[in-house]
Parts: sequence; C-alpha cells; structure tokens
Amino acid sequence: MTEETKTIREMCDEFGVTPRTLRFYEAKELLFPIREGQKRLFTKRDQARLKLILRGKRFGFSLEEIRQLLNLYHMGDQQLTQLTRTYEIACERLADMERQREELTEAIDDLKEQLRWGDRVIASMTAKKDAAE
Repeated sequence: MTEETKTIREMCDEFGVTPRTLRFYEAKELLFPIREGQKRLFTKRDQARLKLILRGKRFGFSLEEIRQLLNLYHMGDQQLTQLTRTYEIACERLADMERQREELTEAIDDLKEQLRWGDRVIASMTAKKDAAE
C-alpha cells in the first residue's frame, strides 16, 4: 500500500462511513477501488469521488444523479458540462428544500397552535375539577 491508496478501514475512518457503504457505492459503480484478492485499495480518485458522493447525498441528490454527474467529469471540456449540470440540479434541490422548509414551518406553527389550544382546555378542565372539589 502506498500513500496514494487507502484501505477500506482508512476510508471508513476518514469519511465516517461503514465498509458496507463503500461496497454499496462500488456495486453502484460510483467507486472503483483496486482489488487485490479480497482487499480493496482506494485511490485518490476514489477518495475525491466519495467526498462528492457524500456531499451530494447530504444535499439530497439521488445516487443516480450523483453517478451521472461523476461520469461527466471526463467530457473534455474542463468539467464545464459537469459543473453546469451540477449547478442545475443543485438549484432544483435548493428549491425543493426551501419548499419543504416552508411546509415544515407551517406544520410547526399549526402544531404550536394546537398545543396552545390543548393547554387552555386542560387548564380549564383542571380549574373546573379543582373548583368542584
């Protein structure tokens, strides 16, 4: 093993993922480690790809979108196609996230109102019970 490659354990430690996750990404053709028998060695390219995969997942990109974006790297246009498509998907994802945030804010506000109502009803019922005793 050289400085240029990392073992599955080193990748897991560095990126906070499980060996199962790395094998899954390999099966989905997102990572291409060097195989030496049962041993996997991850190159600098794999390390960079994993960083992008995890970032994409964090932002809600599907694995298929991530795979397609990674495959655009070698288009021969200094990554212009890759960056443009990434930007487009990121804009769509941001709009989705903002819409979800608005829906969540509305649901939180509704729940708070229901809790205030419940608090008033409980207080009223408790007061009536205490007065009857």
